Amino acid sequence: MEKRDYAAAVTALNTLQSNFSIVDAIRKSGRGMNKQAMPEMIEWCRKIGYEPSDFDRLNPIHVAGTKGKGSTSAFISSILAQYLPSTAETHTPPTKIGLYTSPHLRFVRERIQIDNEPISEERFAKYFFEVWDRLEAAAKTANTPSDAPTKPVYFRYLTLMALHAYLEEGVDTAVIECGIGGEYDSTNILTKPTVTAVTSLGIDHTAMLGSTLAEIAWHKAGIFKPGSVAFSAPQNEEAITVLQERAAEKGTMLHVIGVHPSLANDEVKLGLSASFQKTNASVAIAVAAAHLRALGHTSIPDPTASPCIPLPPEFVRGLEQVRWPGRCEVRREKNVAWHIDGGHTLESIEVTGRWFAERMACAAASPSVSKTPRILIFNQQTRDANALAKALYTALQTGITSGSASPFTHVIFTTNQTFSEGYKPDLVSINTNQQDVDTLAVQKALAKTWAEIDSTADVRVLKTIEEAIGTARALAREWAEEAGADAEVMVLVTGSLHLVGGAIEVLESKEAS
Repeated sequence: MEKRDYAAAVTALNTLQSNFSIVDAIRKSGRGMNKQAMPEMIEWCRKIGYEPSDFDRLNPIHVAGTKGKGSTSAFISSILAQYLPSTAETHTPPTKIGLYTSPHLRFVRERIQIDNEPISEERFAKYFFEVWDRLEAAAKTANTPSDAPTKPVYFRYLTLMALHAYLEEGVDTAVIECGIGGEYDSTNILTKPTVTAVTSLGIDHTAMLGSTLAEIAWHKAGIFKPGSVAFSAPQNEEAITVLQERAAEKGTMLHVIGVHPSLANDEVKLGLSASFQKTNASVAIAVAAAHLRALGHTSIPDPTASPCIPLPPEFVRGLEQVRWPGRCEVRREKNVAWHIDGGHTLESIEVTGRWFAERMACAAASPSVSKTPRILIFNQQTRDANALAKALYTALQTGITSGSASPFTHVIFTTNQTFSEGYKPDLVSINTNQQDVDTLAVQKALAKTWAEIDSTADVRVLKTIEEAIGTARALAREWAEEAGADAEVMVLVTGSLHLVGGAIEVLESKEAS
């Protein structure tokens, strides 16, 4: 490997993605592979020179859940950032904050942040190849057979790389979001988090986690550790029972956090606008407070003694200033208000629908009588896309329309391919059936489903996100010619986070018209 720049790192990283056939085989094989996950991760860890206990220096916070774990992690990091020292002479922790999340939207380095900024391309390449070289050396030393893997798969590699980068950079607080599950997730290599948290649970990743809330709760609670404070968002009773039992098994006590009064009464205006974010932010308040107390900030009230602590001004500032692209995000340009939110499970797509309903209400729109176009851009390549589309329709019709009026006048189904010439390396996903993508099989099925439930909508199938964005813009321009130069069309972009990331890439592209 000659070049060692960011592009070379991303290209090498993409070779570690499991292709569709392997992932499909894992789904069909049941959940037996889970048992080996942690021993394998510990072995990979040792190959790059670390023991799991080395990561205790990061004072990690560990966050699991089905919905909202990324947003909750962002809220936590934003609050903690308000406590960063203002001068170099101050050494009270936290002095440097890591935030590890997934998936990324536009650039893979978004997953590894320091002080709420993605690490630079140069540093990404540096730490990527340091881990790569250590694994190559370990394989040679151990005379690894030619058919045995010398690198872990994509997510495990990034987890190792993030932890390595944070140690090298002197991070003393790391907010770590689980990938899938908890018990067997590669991030669960952490042995001594200061605080653990489980956000709202729902049914997702059933092939790996089980098909009931109780089974899923069992996995998520795997992050609980002795001596670590454990929090949860309010859950279904069967899930809470399992979480409490698992917390007791792990030698800790679970604290369930309801919506903070200052958020419930809108005294604090969250940087993420949807009402469901109040639950995520409330959990984040408790987590940040417990963590800061563990670091010696004893003046902050104890959230395990009183779940509704008085909010210090730093907390308010962190909650208001949080930014989390592609999650409940509104971007405006001439004649278009883009509403962007990833929704990849039934629960999250219903929540997205309710959020868009709130935004429609804010716009004082009256869909039952208004002729203003409302446009949906949607894709979900690898899950039950038809069920998601139906759930979105139902949530929107319930929330923003009266009678039998349609939630959208125009519905566009696209693939996750960003531009007509293809993908940026950062946006490549091999975890799909390429034949389905090429033949637009999922999109055509979605179009058929939508036409059946809403015969009045103009339904289109387009190959790229670029075409979908261009079509929405053209429709908005046509409407502005009829309704006036200041007319604004609301567009909802939702479904796959790959779609959301590609849409943001197109919207920010210089080539975009």
